[in-house]
Amino acid sequence: MLRPEERSTCPSCAGTIGKTAANGKKIATDEDFVSALLEEEGVAAVHGSAFGMAPYFRISYATGTDVLTEACSRIQRFCANLR
Repeated sequence: MLRPEERSTCPSCAGTIGKTAANGKKIATDEDFVSALLEEEGVAAVHGSAFGMAPYFRISYATGTDVLTEACSRIQRFCANLR
């Protein structure tokens, strides 16, 4: 179970499991999710299973607000394009 302070840096990708990315790859795990996100949108994240927290993914906030805003837009676009 995630502690409250971890929830903002480790969003869930559970709703994407079983869907297919635009490149045709099936999302079966949180690792598949972050790999496809990197390939399709250029956004790097770490799969939660690396921390024993599947199906979450971890993002870093150690950058500027403008970069984070763009990354969030790309994550939203990636998720919206899943089928």
